[in-house]
Amino acid sequence: MNLSNFLSRSVKEFVWQPLNLGIGCLLAVSTLSVLPTKVYAHEVEVSGDVGGLIHLEPNDNPVAGKPTQVWIALTKRGGEIIPLEQCDCILEVRTKPFRLSSVPIFPTLKPTSAERYRGIPGAEVIFPHIGRYELQLSGKPKAGADFSPFVLNFEVTVATGRG
Repeated sequence: MNLSNFLSRSVKEFVWQPLNLGIGCLLAVSTLSVLPTKVYAHEVEVSGDVGGLIHLEPNDNPVAGKPTQVWIALTKRGGEIIPLEQCDCILEVRTKPFRLSSVPIFPTLKPTSAERYRGIPGAEVIFPHIGRYELQLSGKPKAGADFSPFVLNFEVTVATGRG
C-alpha cells in the first residue's frame, strides 16, 4: 500500500461525512507539515461523537484589528449536521500561551450559512494583536437534541495587521 492510499484510508476512518470530502486531503497534508504553528484551512477537531470544521474569513487569514468571520460546522458521527438552534454553545477566544493579564473574548454566536452548511455556529471576532490564539467551542445539546457534550479547540495564528 502506498502512502497516498494509506493516508486516504486513514483520514476516511476518522473524519465523518460530510466533512471528509476534500477536508481529508487538507487534514492529511497538515499532519505532514513542518510548520507546527500554521493554521490550515478548514481544520477539523473531534470530541466524543461530535466533529467540528472551522473556517475563518478572509481566506483563513485573520488580520489583527479587523473583523474576522468565524464559522464552525458541527456534525454528529455519521454526518448529521448540528445546527446552532440545537446546541447550547459558547465560543471562547484566548491568547496562546495564556497570560493572566489577557482577557478572553466571548463573541456572540449566531446561526450562519456557509458553503453547504445551514444554521451552524458563527461569530464575528476581532483579534486584538498579531499572535497565536485558541478558539474553544464548547457545547451541550438543547432539549430534544441527541449528541454528547463536547469541547473543540482550534489554534489560529494571526500574522498580519496591527501589532
